Amino acid sequence: MLPVPITALPTVPRTRSRTALVASADSSFRQRLTETLTGLRWQVREAESGAQAWSAAEETAPEAVILDSWLPDLDLTEFIADFRGRFPQTDLITAGGASKESPRGPFRQELLYALRRCQDTDTAAWNTAPELERSPTLLAPLKTGPQPAVDSAGGGNAIPSLASPGGTVHLSVPRAIPIRGDSPPIREQSAADRLPELIGNSPSMLEVSRRIRLVAPRLTPVLIEGPTGSGKELVAEALHRLSTRSRKPFVAINCAAIPEALLEAELFGHTRGAFTGAVQGRVGRIESADGGTLFLDEIGEMPLALQSKLLRFVESSELQRIGENETIKVNVRIVAATHRPLAEHTKTGSFRADLYYRLAVFLIRTPALVEHPQDLALLVEHFLEKMGRESPVKRLDASAMAKLAAHDWPGNVRELEHVLERASILAGDESTLTAAEIDFGLSVN
Repeated sequence: MLPVPITALPTVPRTRSRTALVASADSSFRQRLTETLTGLRWQVREAESGAQAWSAAEETAPEAVILDSWLPDLDLTEFIADFRGRFPQTDLITAGGASKESPRGPFRQELLYALRRCQDTDTAAWNTAPELERSPTLLAPLKTGPQPAVDSAGGGNAIPSLASPGGTVHLSVPRAIPIRGDSPPIREQSAADRLPELIGNSPSMLEVSRRIRLVAPRLTPVLIEGPTGSGKELVAEALHRLSTRSRKPFVAINCAAIPEALLEAELFGHTRGAFTGAVQGRVGRIESADGGTLFLDEIGEMPLALQSKLLRFVESSELQRIGENETIKVNVRIVAATHRPLAEHTKTGSFRADLYYRLAVFLIRTPALVEHPQDLALLVEHFLEKMGRESPVKRLDASAMAKLAAHDWPGNVRELEHVLERASILAGDESTLTAAEIDFGLSVN
């Protein structure tokens, strides 16, 4: 009997796993896209901000990315340009359609279908909404405080006088919230783009916010330069808040406030008995920032001998506690700040050039207050409201405001805060601050 031939079973082609990243601050938008793409056998990762999108893309290298019309923490146009440079093979699609610079992926039609279906759902909800809800202008209630203000045309940044009748500050209604359409809105650098920590709508302050948003999601070292009292630590905190490390420690150390003999132990830690007075071991600031951000304030004051040890850590991410032979691997993002012109100091040898170039990969400059006097009224309002959390809010009269405007502010924003606090104390129970209470603390010859 001849053997019966065994017919091979047909080979079932295996479907390659495809990963898409959906980035949007709108949770319902993400959910609808995820449901549609999952039905098309995509694996979907979601991100609600630019920082999360960068982190997810670094981890998974997705085949496709779908971006909503705007991101809450990054400028969309600049994000796309940077993303294209980092992930040139990823098919990138925005809510308005495929990016012209993006390579056409083999599954683009599926992505566009999912996006159109999501937008059709938006349109249906829009057409069935009550007339009041579909009004093109969404007004927010008026309130005092450091709110971004616009003129009656919706495009200016003018701040009304603080010495308004009745001692109350009246700010314009914020610009209307953009409603998603078929194409992404044009994002201009305006008061709405500034970070809440940075008070001021001047071009120089908006540029600081823009730079923070651009670099925060990266691991890039940042050097913050600016005069004393101009808000360098606020910039460092904003960088940490908007980074993928925001849930990890933010550890700050002022290199000028700690004696030279103790600074090394403070940074790198030490073992018990490593030096006189070391009765027990201690973890250093660098190690305690593991996974988060290390902020080295006044880095220009660090001794040269310690700069070389810090350079070794920056290059290798390894440190050695004083008194130990073993090295420890530490993962931190370094942000440094200085009021000194470090680039010039490298030429004189007072600061190591190799360390400078390691720290100054990305520069952010905080302007002196005299460089953005148009923000004075907004800063005054901010500080008065801040002091009003513990006592009744005080206001300025015209003479007090004129005196503040005539000052050159060598101590910058920090000096302004102290002057207003001093004036509030001198005014006692009075609700209005006059020129008589504005004391700059200058000695009289």
